[in-house]
Amino acid sequence: MPTVRDLSTSTAFVTGANRGLGRHLAAELVRRGATVYAGARDPRSVDLAGVTPVQLDVTDPASVAAAAAAAPGVDLLVNNAGSSTGADLLTSPLDDLRVELETHYLGSLAVTRAFLPSLVEHGGAVANVLSALSWVSFPAVGAYAAAKSAAWSMTNGIRQELAPRGVTVTALHVGYMDTEMAAGVQDPKSDPADVARALLDAVAAGAHEVLFDDVSRQVQQGLAGGVGALYPQLDAA
Repeated sequence: MPTVRDLSTSTAFVTGANRGLGRHLAAELVRRGATVYAGARDPRSVDLAGVTPVQLDVTDPASVAAAAAAAPGVDLLVNNAGSSTGADLLTSPLDDLRVELETHYLGSLAVTRAFLPSLVEHGGAVANVLSALSWVSFPAVGAYAAAKSAAWSMTNGIRQELAPRGVTVTALHVGYMDTEMAAGVQDPKSDPADVARALLDAVAAGAHEVLFDDVSRQVQQGLAGGVGALYPQLDAA
């Protein structure tokens, strides 16, 4: 049975909370009455009223440990911090690929581990910001998609490990959002404020995942069709 959660009594930590979706998530949590810690590499860049800025670089183990120590009582962790190097898989520097993996996959896992004692103690929740690109890849975003795919697998793994310990895990899949990261994209974009509300509604309801838009739903359905359904251009070549 899903765990219904009252976010008005939650103590939340949002990574990458200084801009984009993370800022909207932190703002929505404040609006709902939660106590909110806002993680950012530069805490001075957090300009949102009602939150406590905390220095956090998810790729730096010392920074992760210090952030967990600075934010006691956390029962909701939102792994939102991200990177977008624009790296492809065959020609870009491997260091750019490592940035994506260390941020989306290893960074999110490291932060989850750091907050795990508090999450278990309080019967908490984890929300992982993933993507429609967890399930499909394109050459121009190969490194990002690979990292999000790894984060999706990690999310499924920790969900099973944490359920017996009373911690729920909710994953968000979404296409383009109207944020700085997608500023150059001409395709339709979702309003990150709407995405933030949908994710937090799902966390409150104890849902396993959110497929926010048609893109995410269509890609997920396409998985059943195999490679030919996801990449029809391969058979047309």
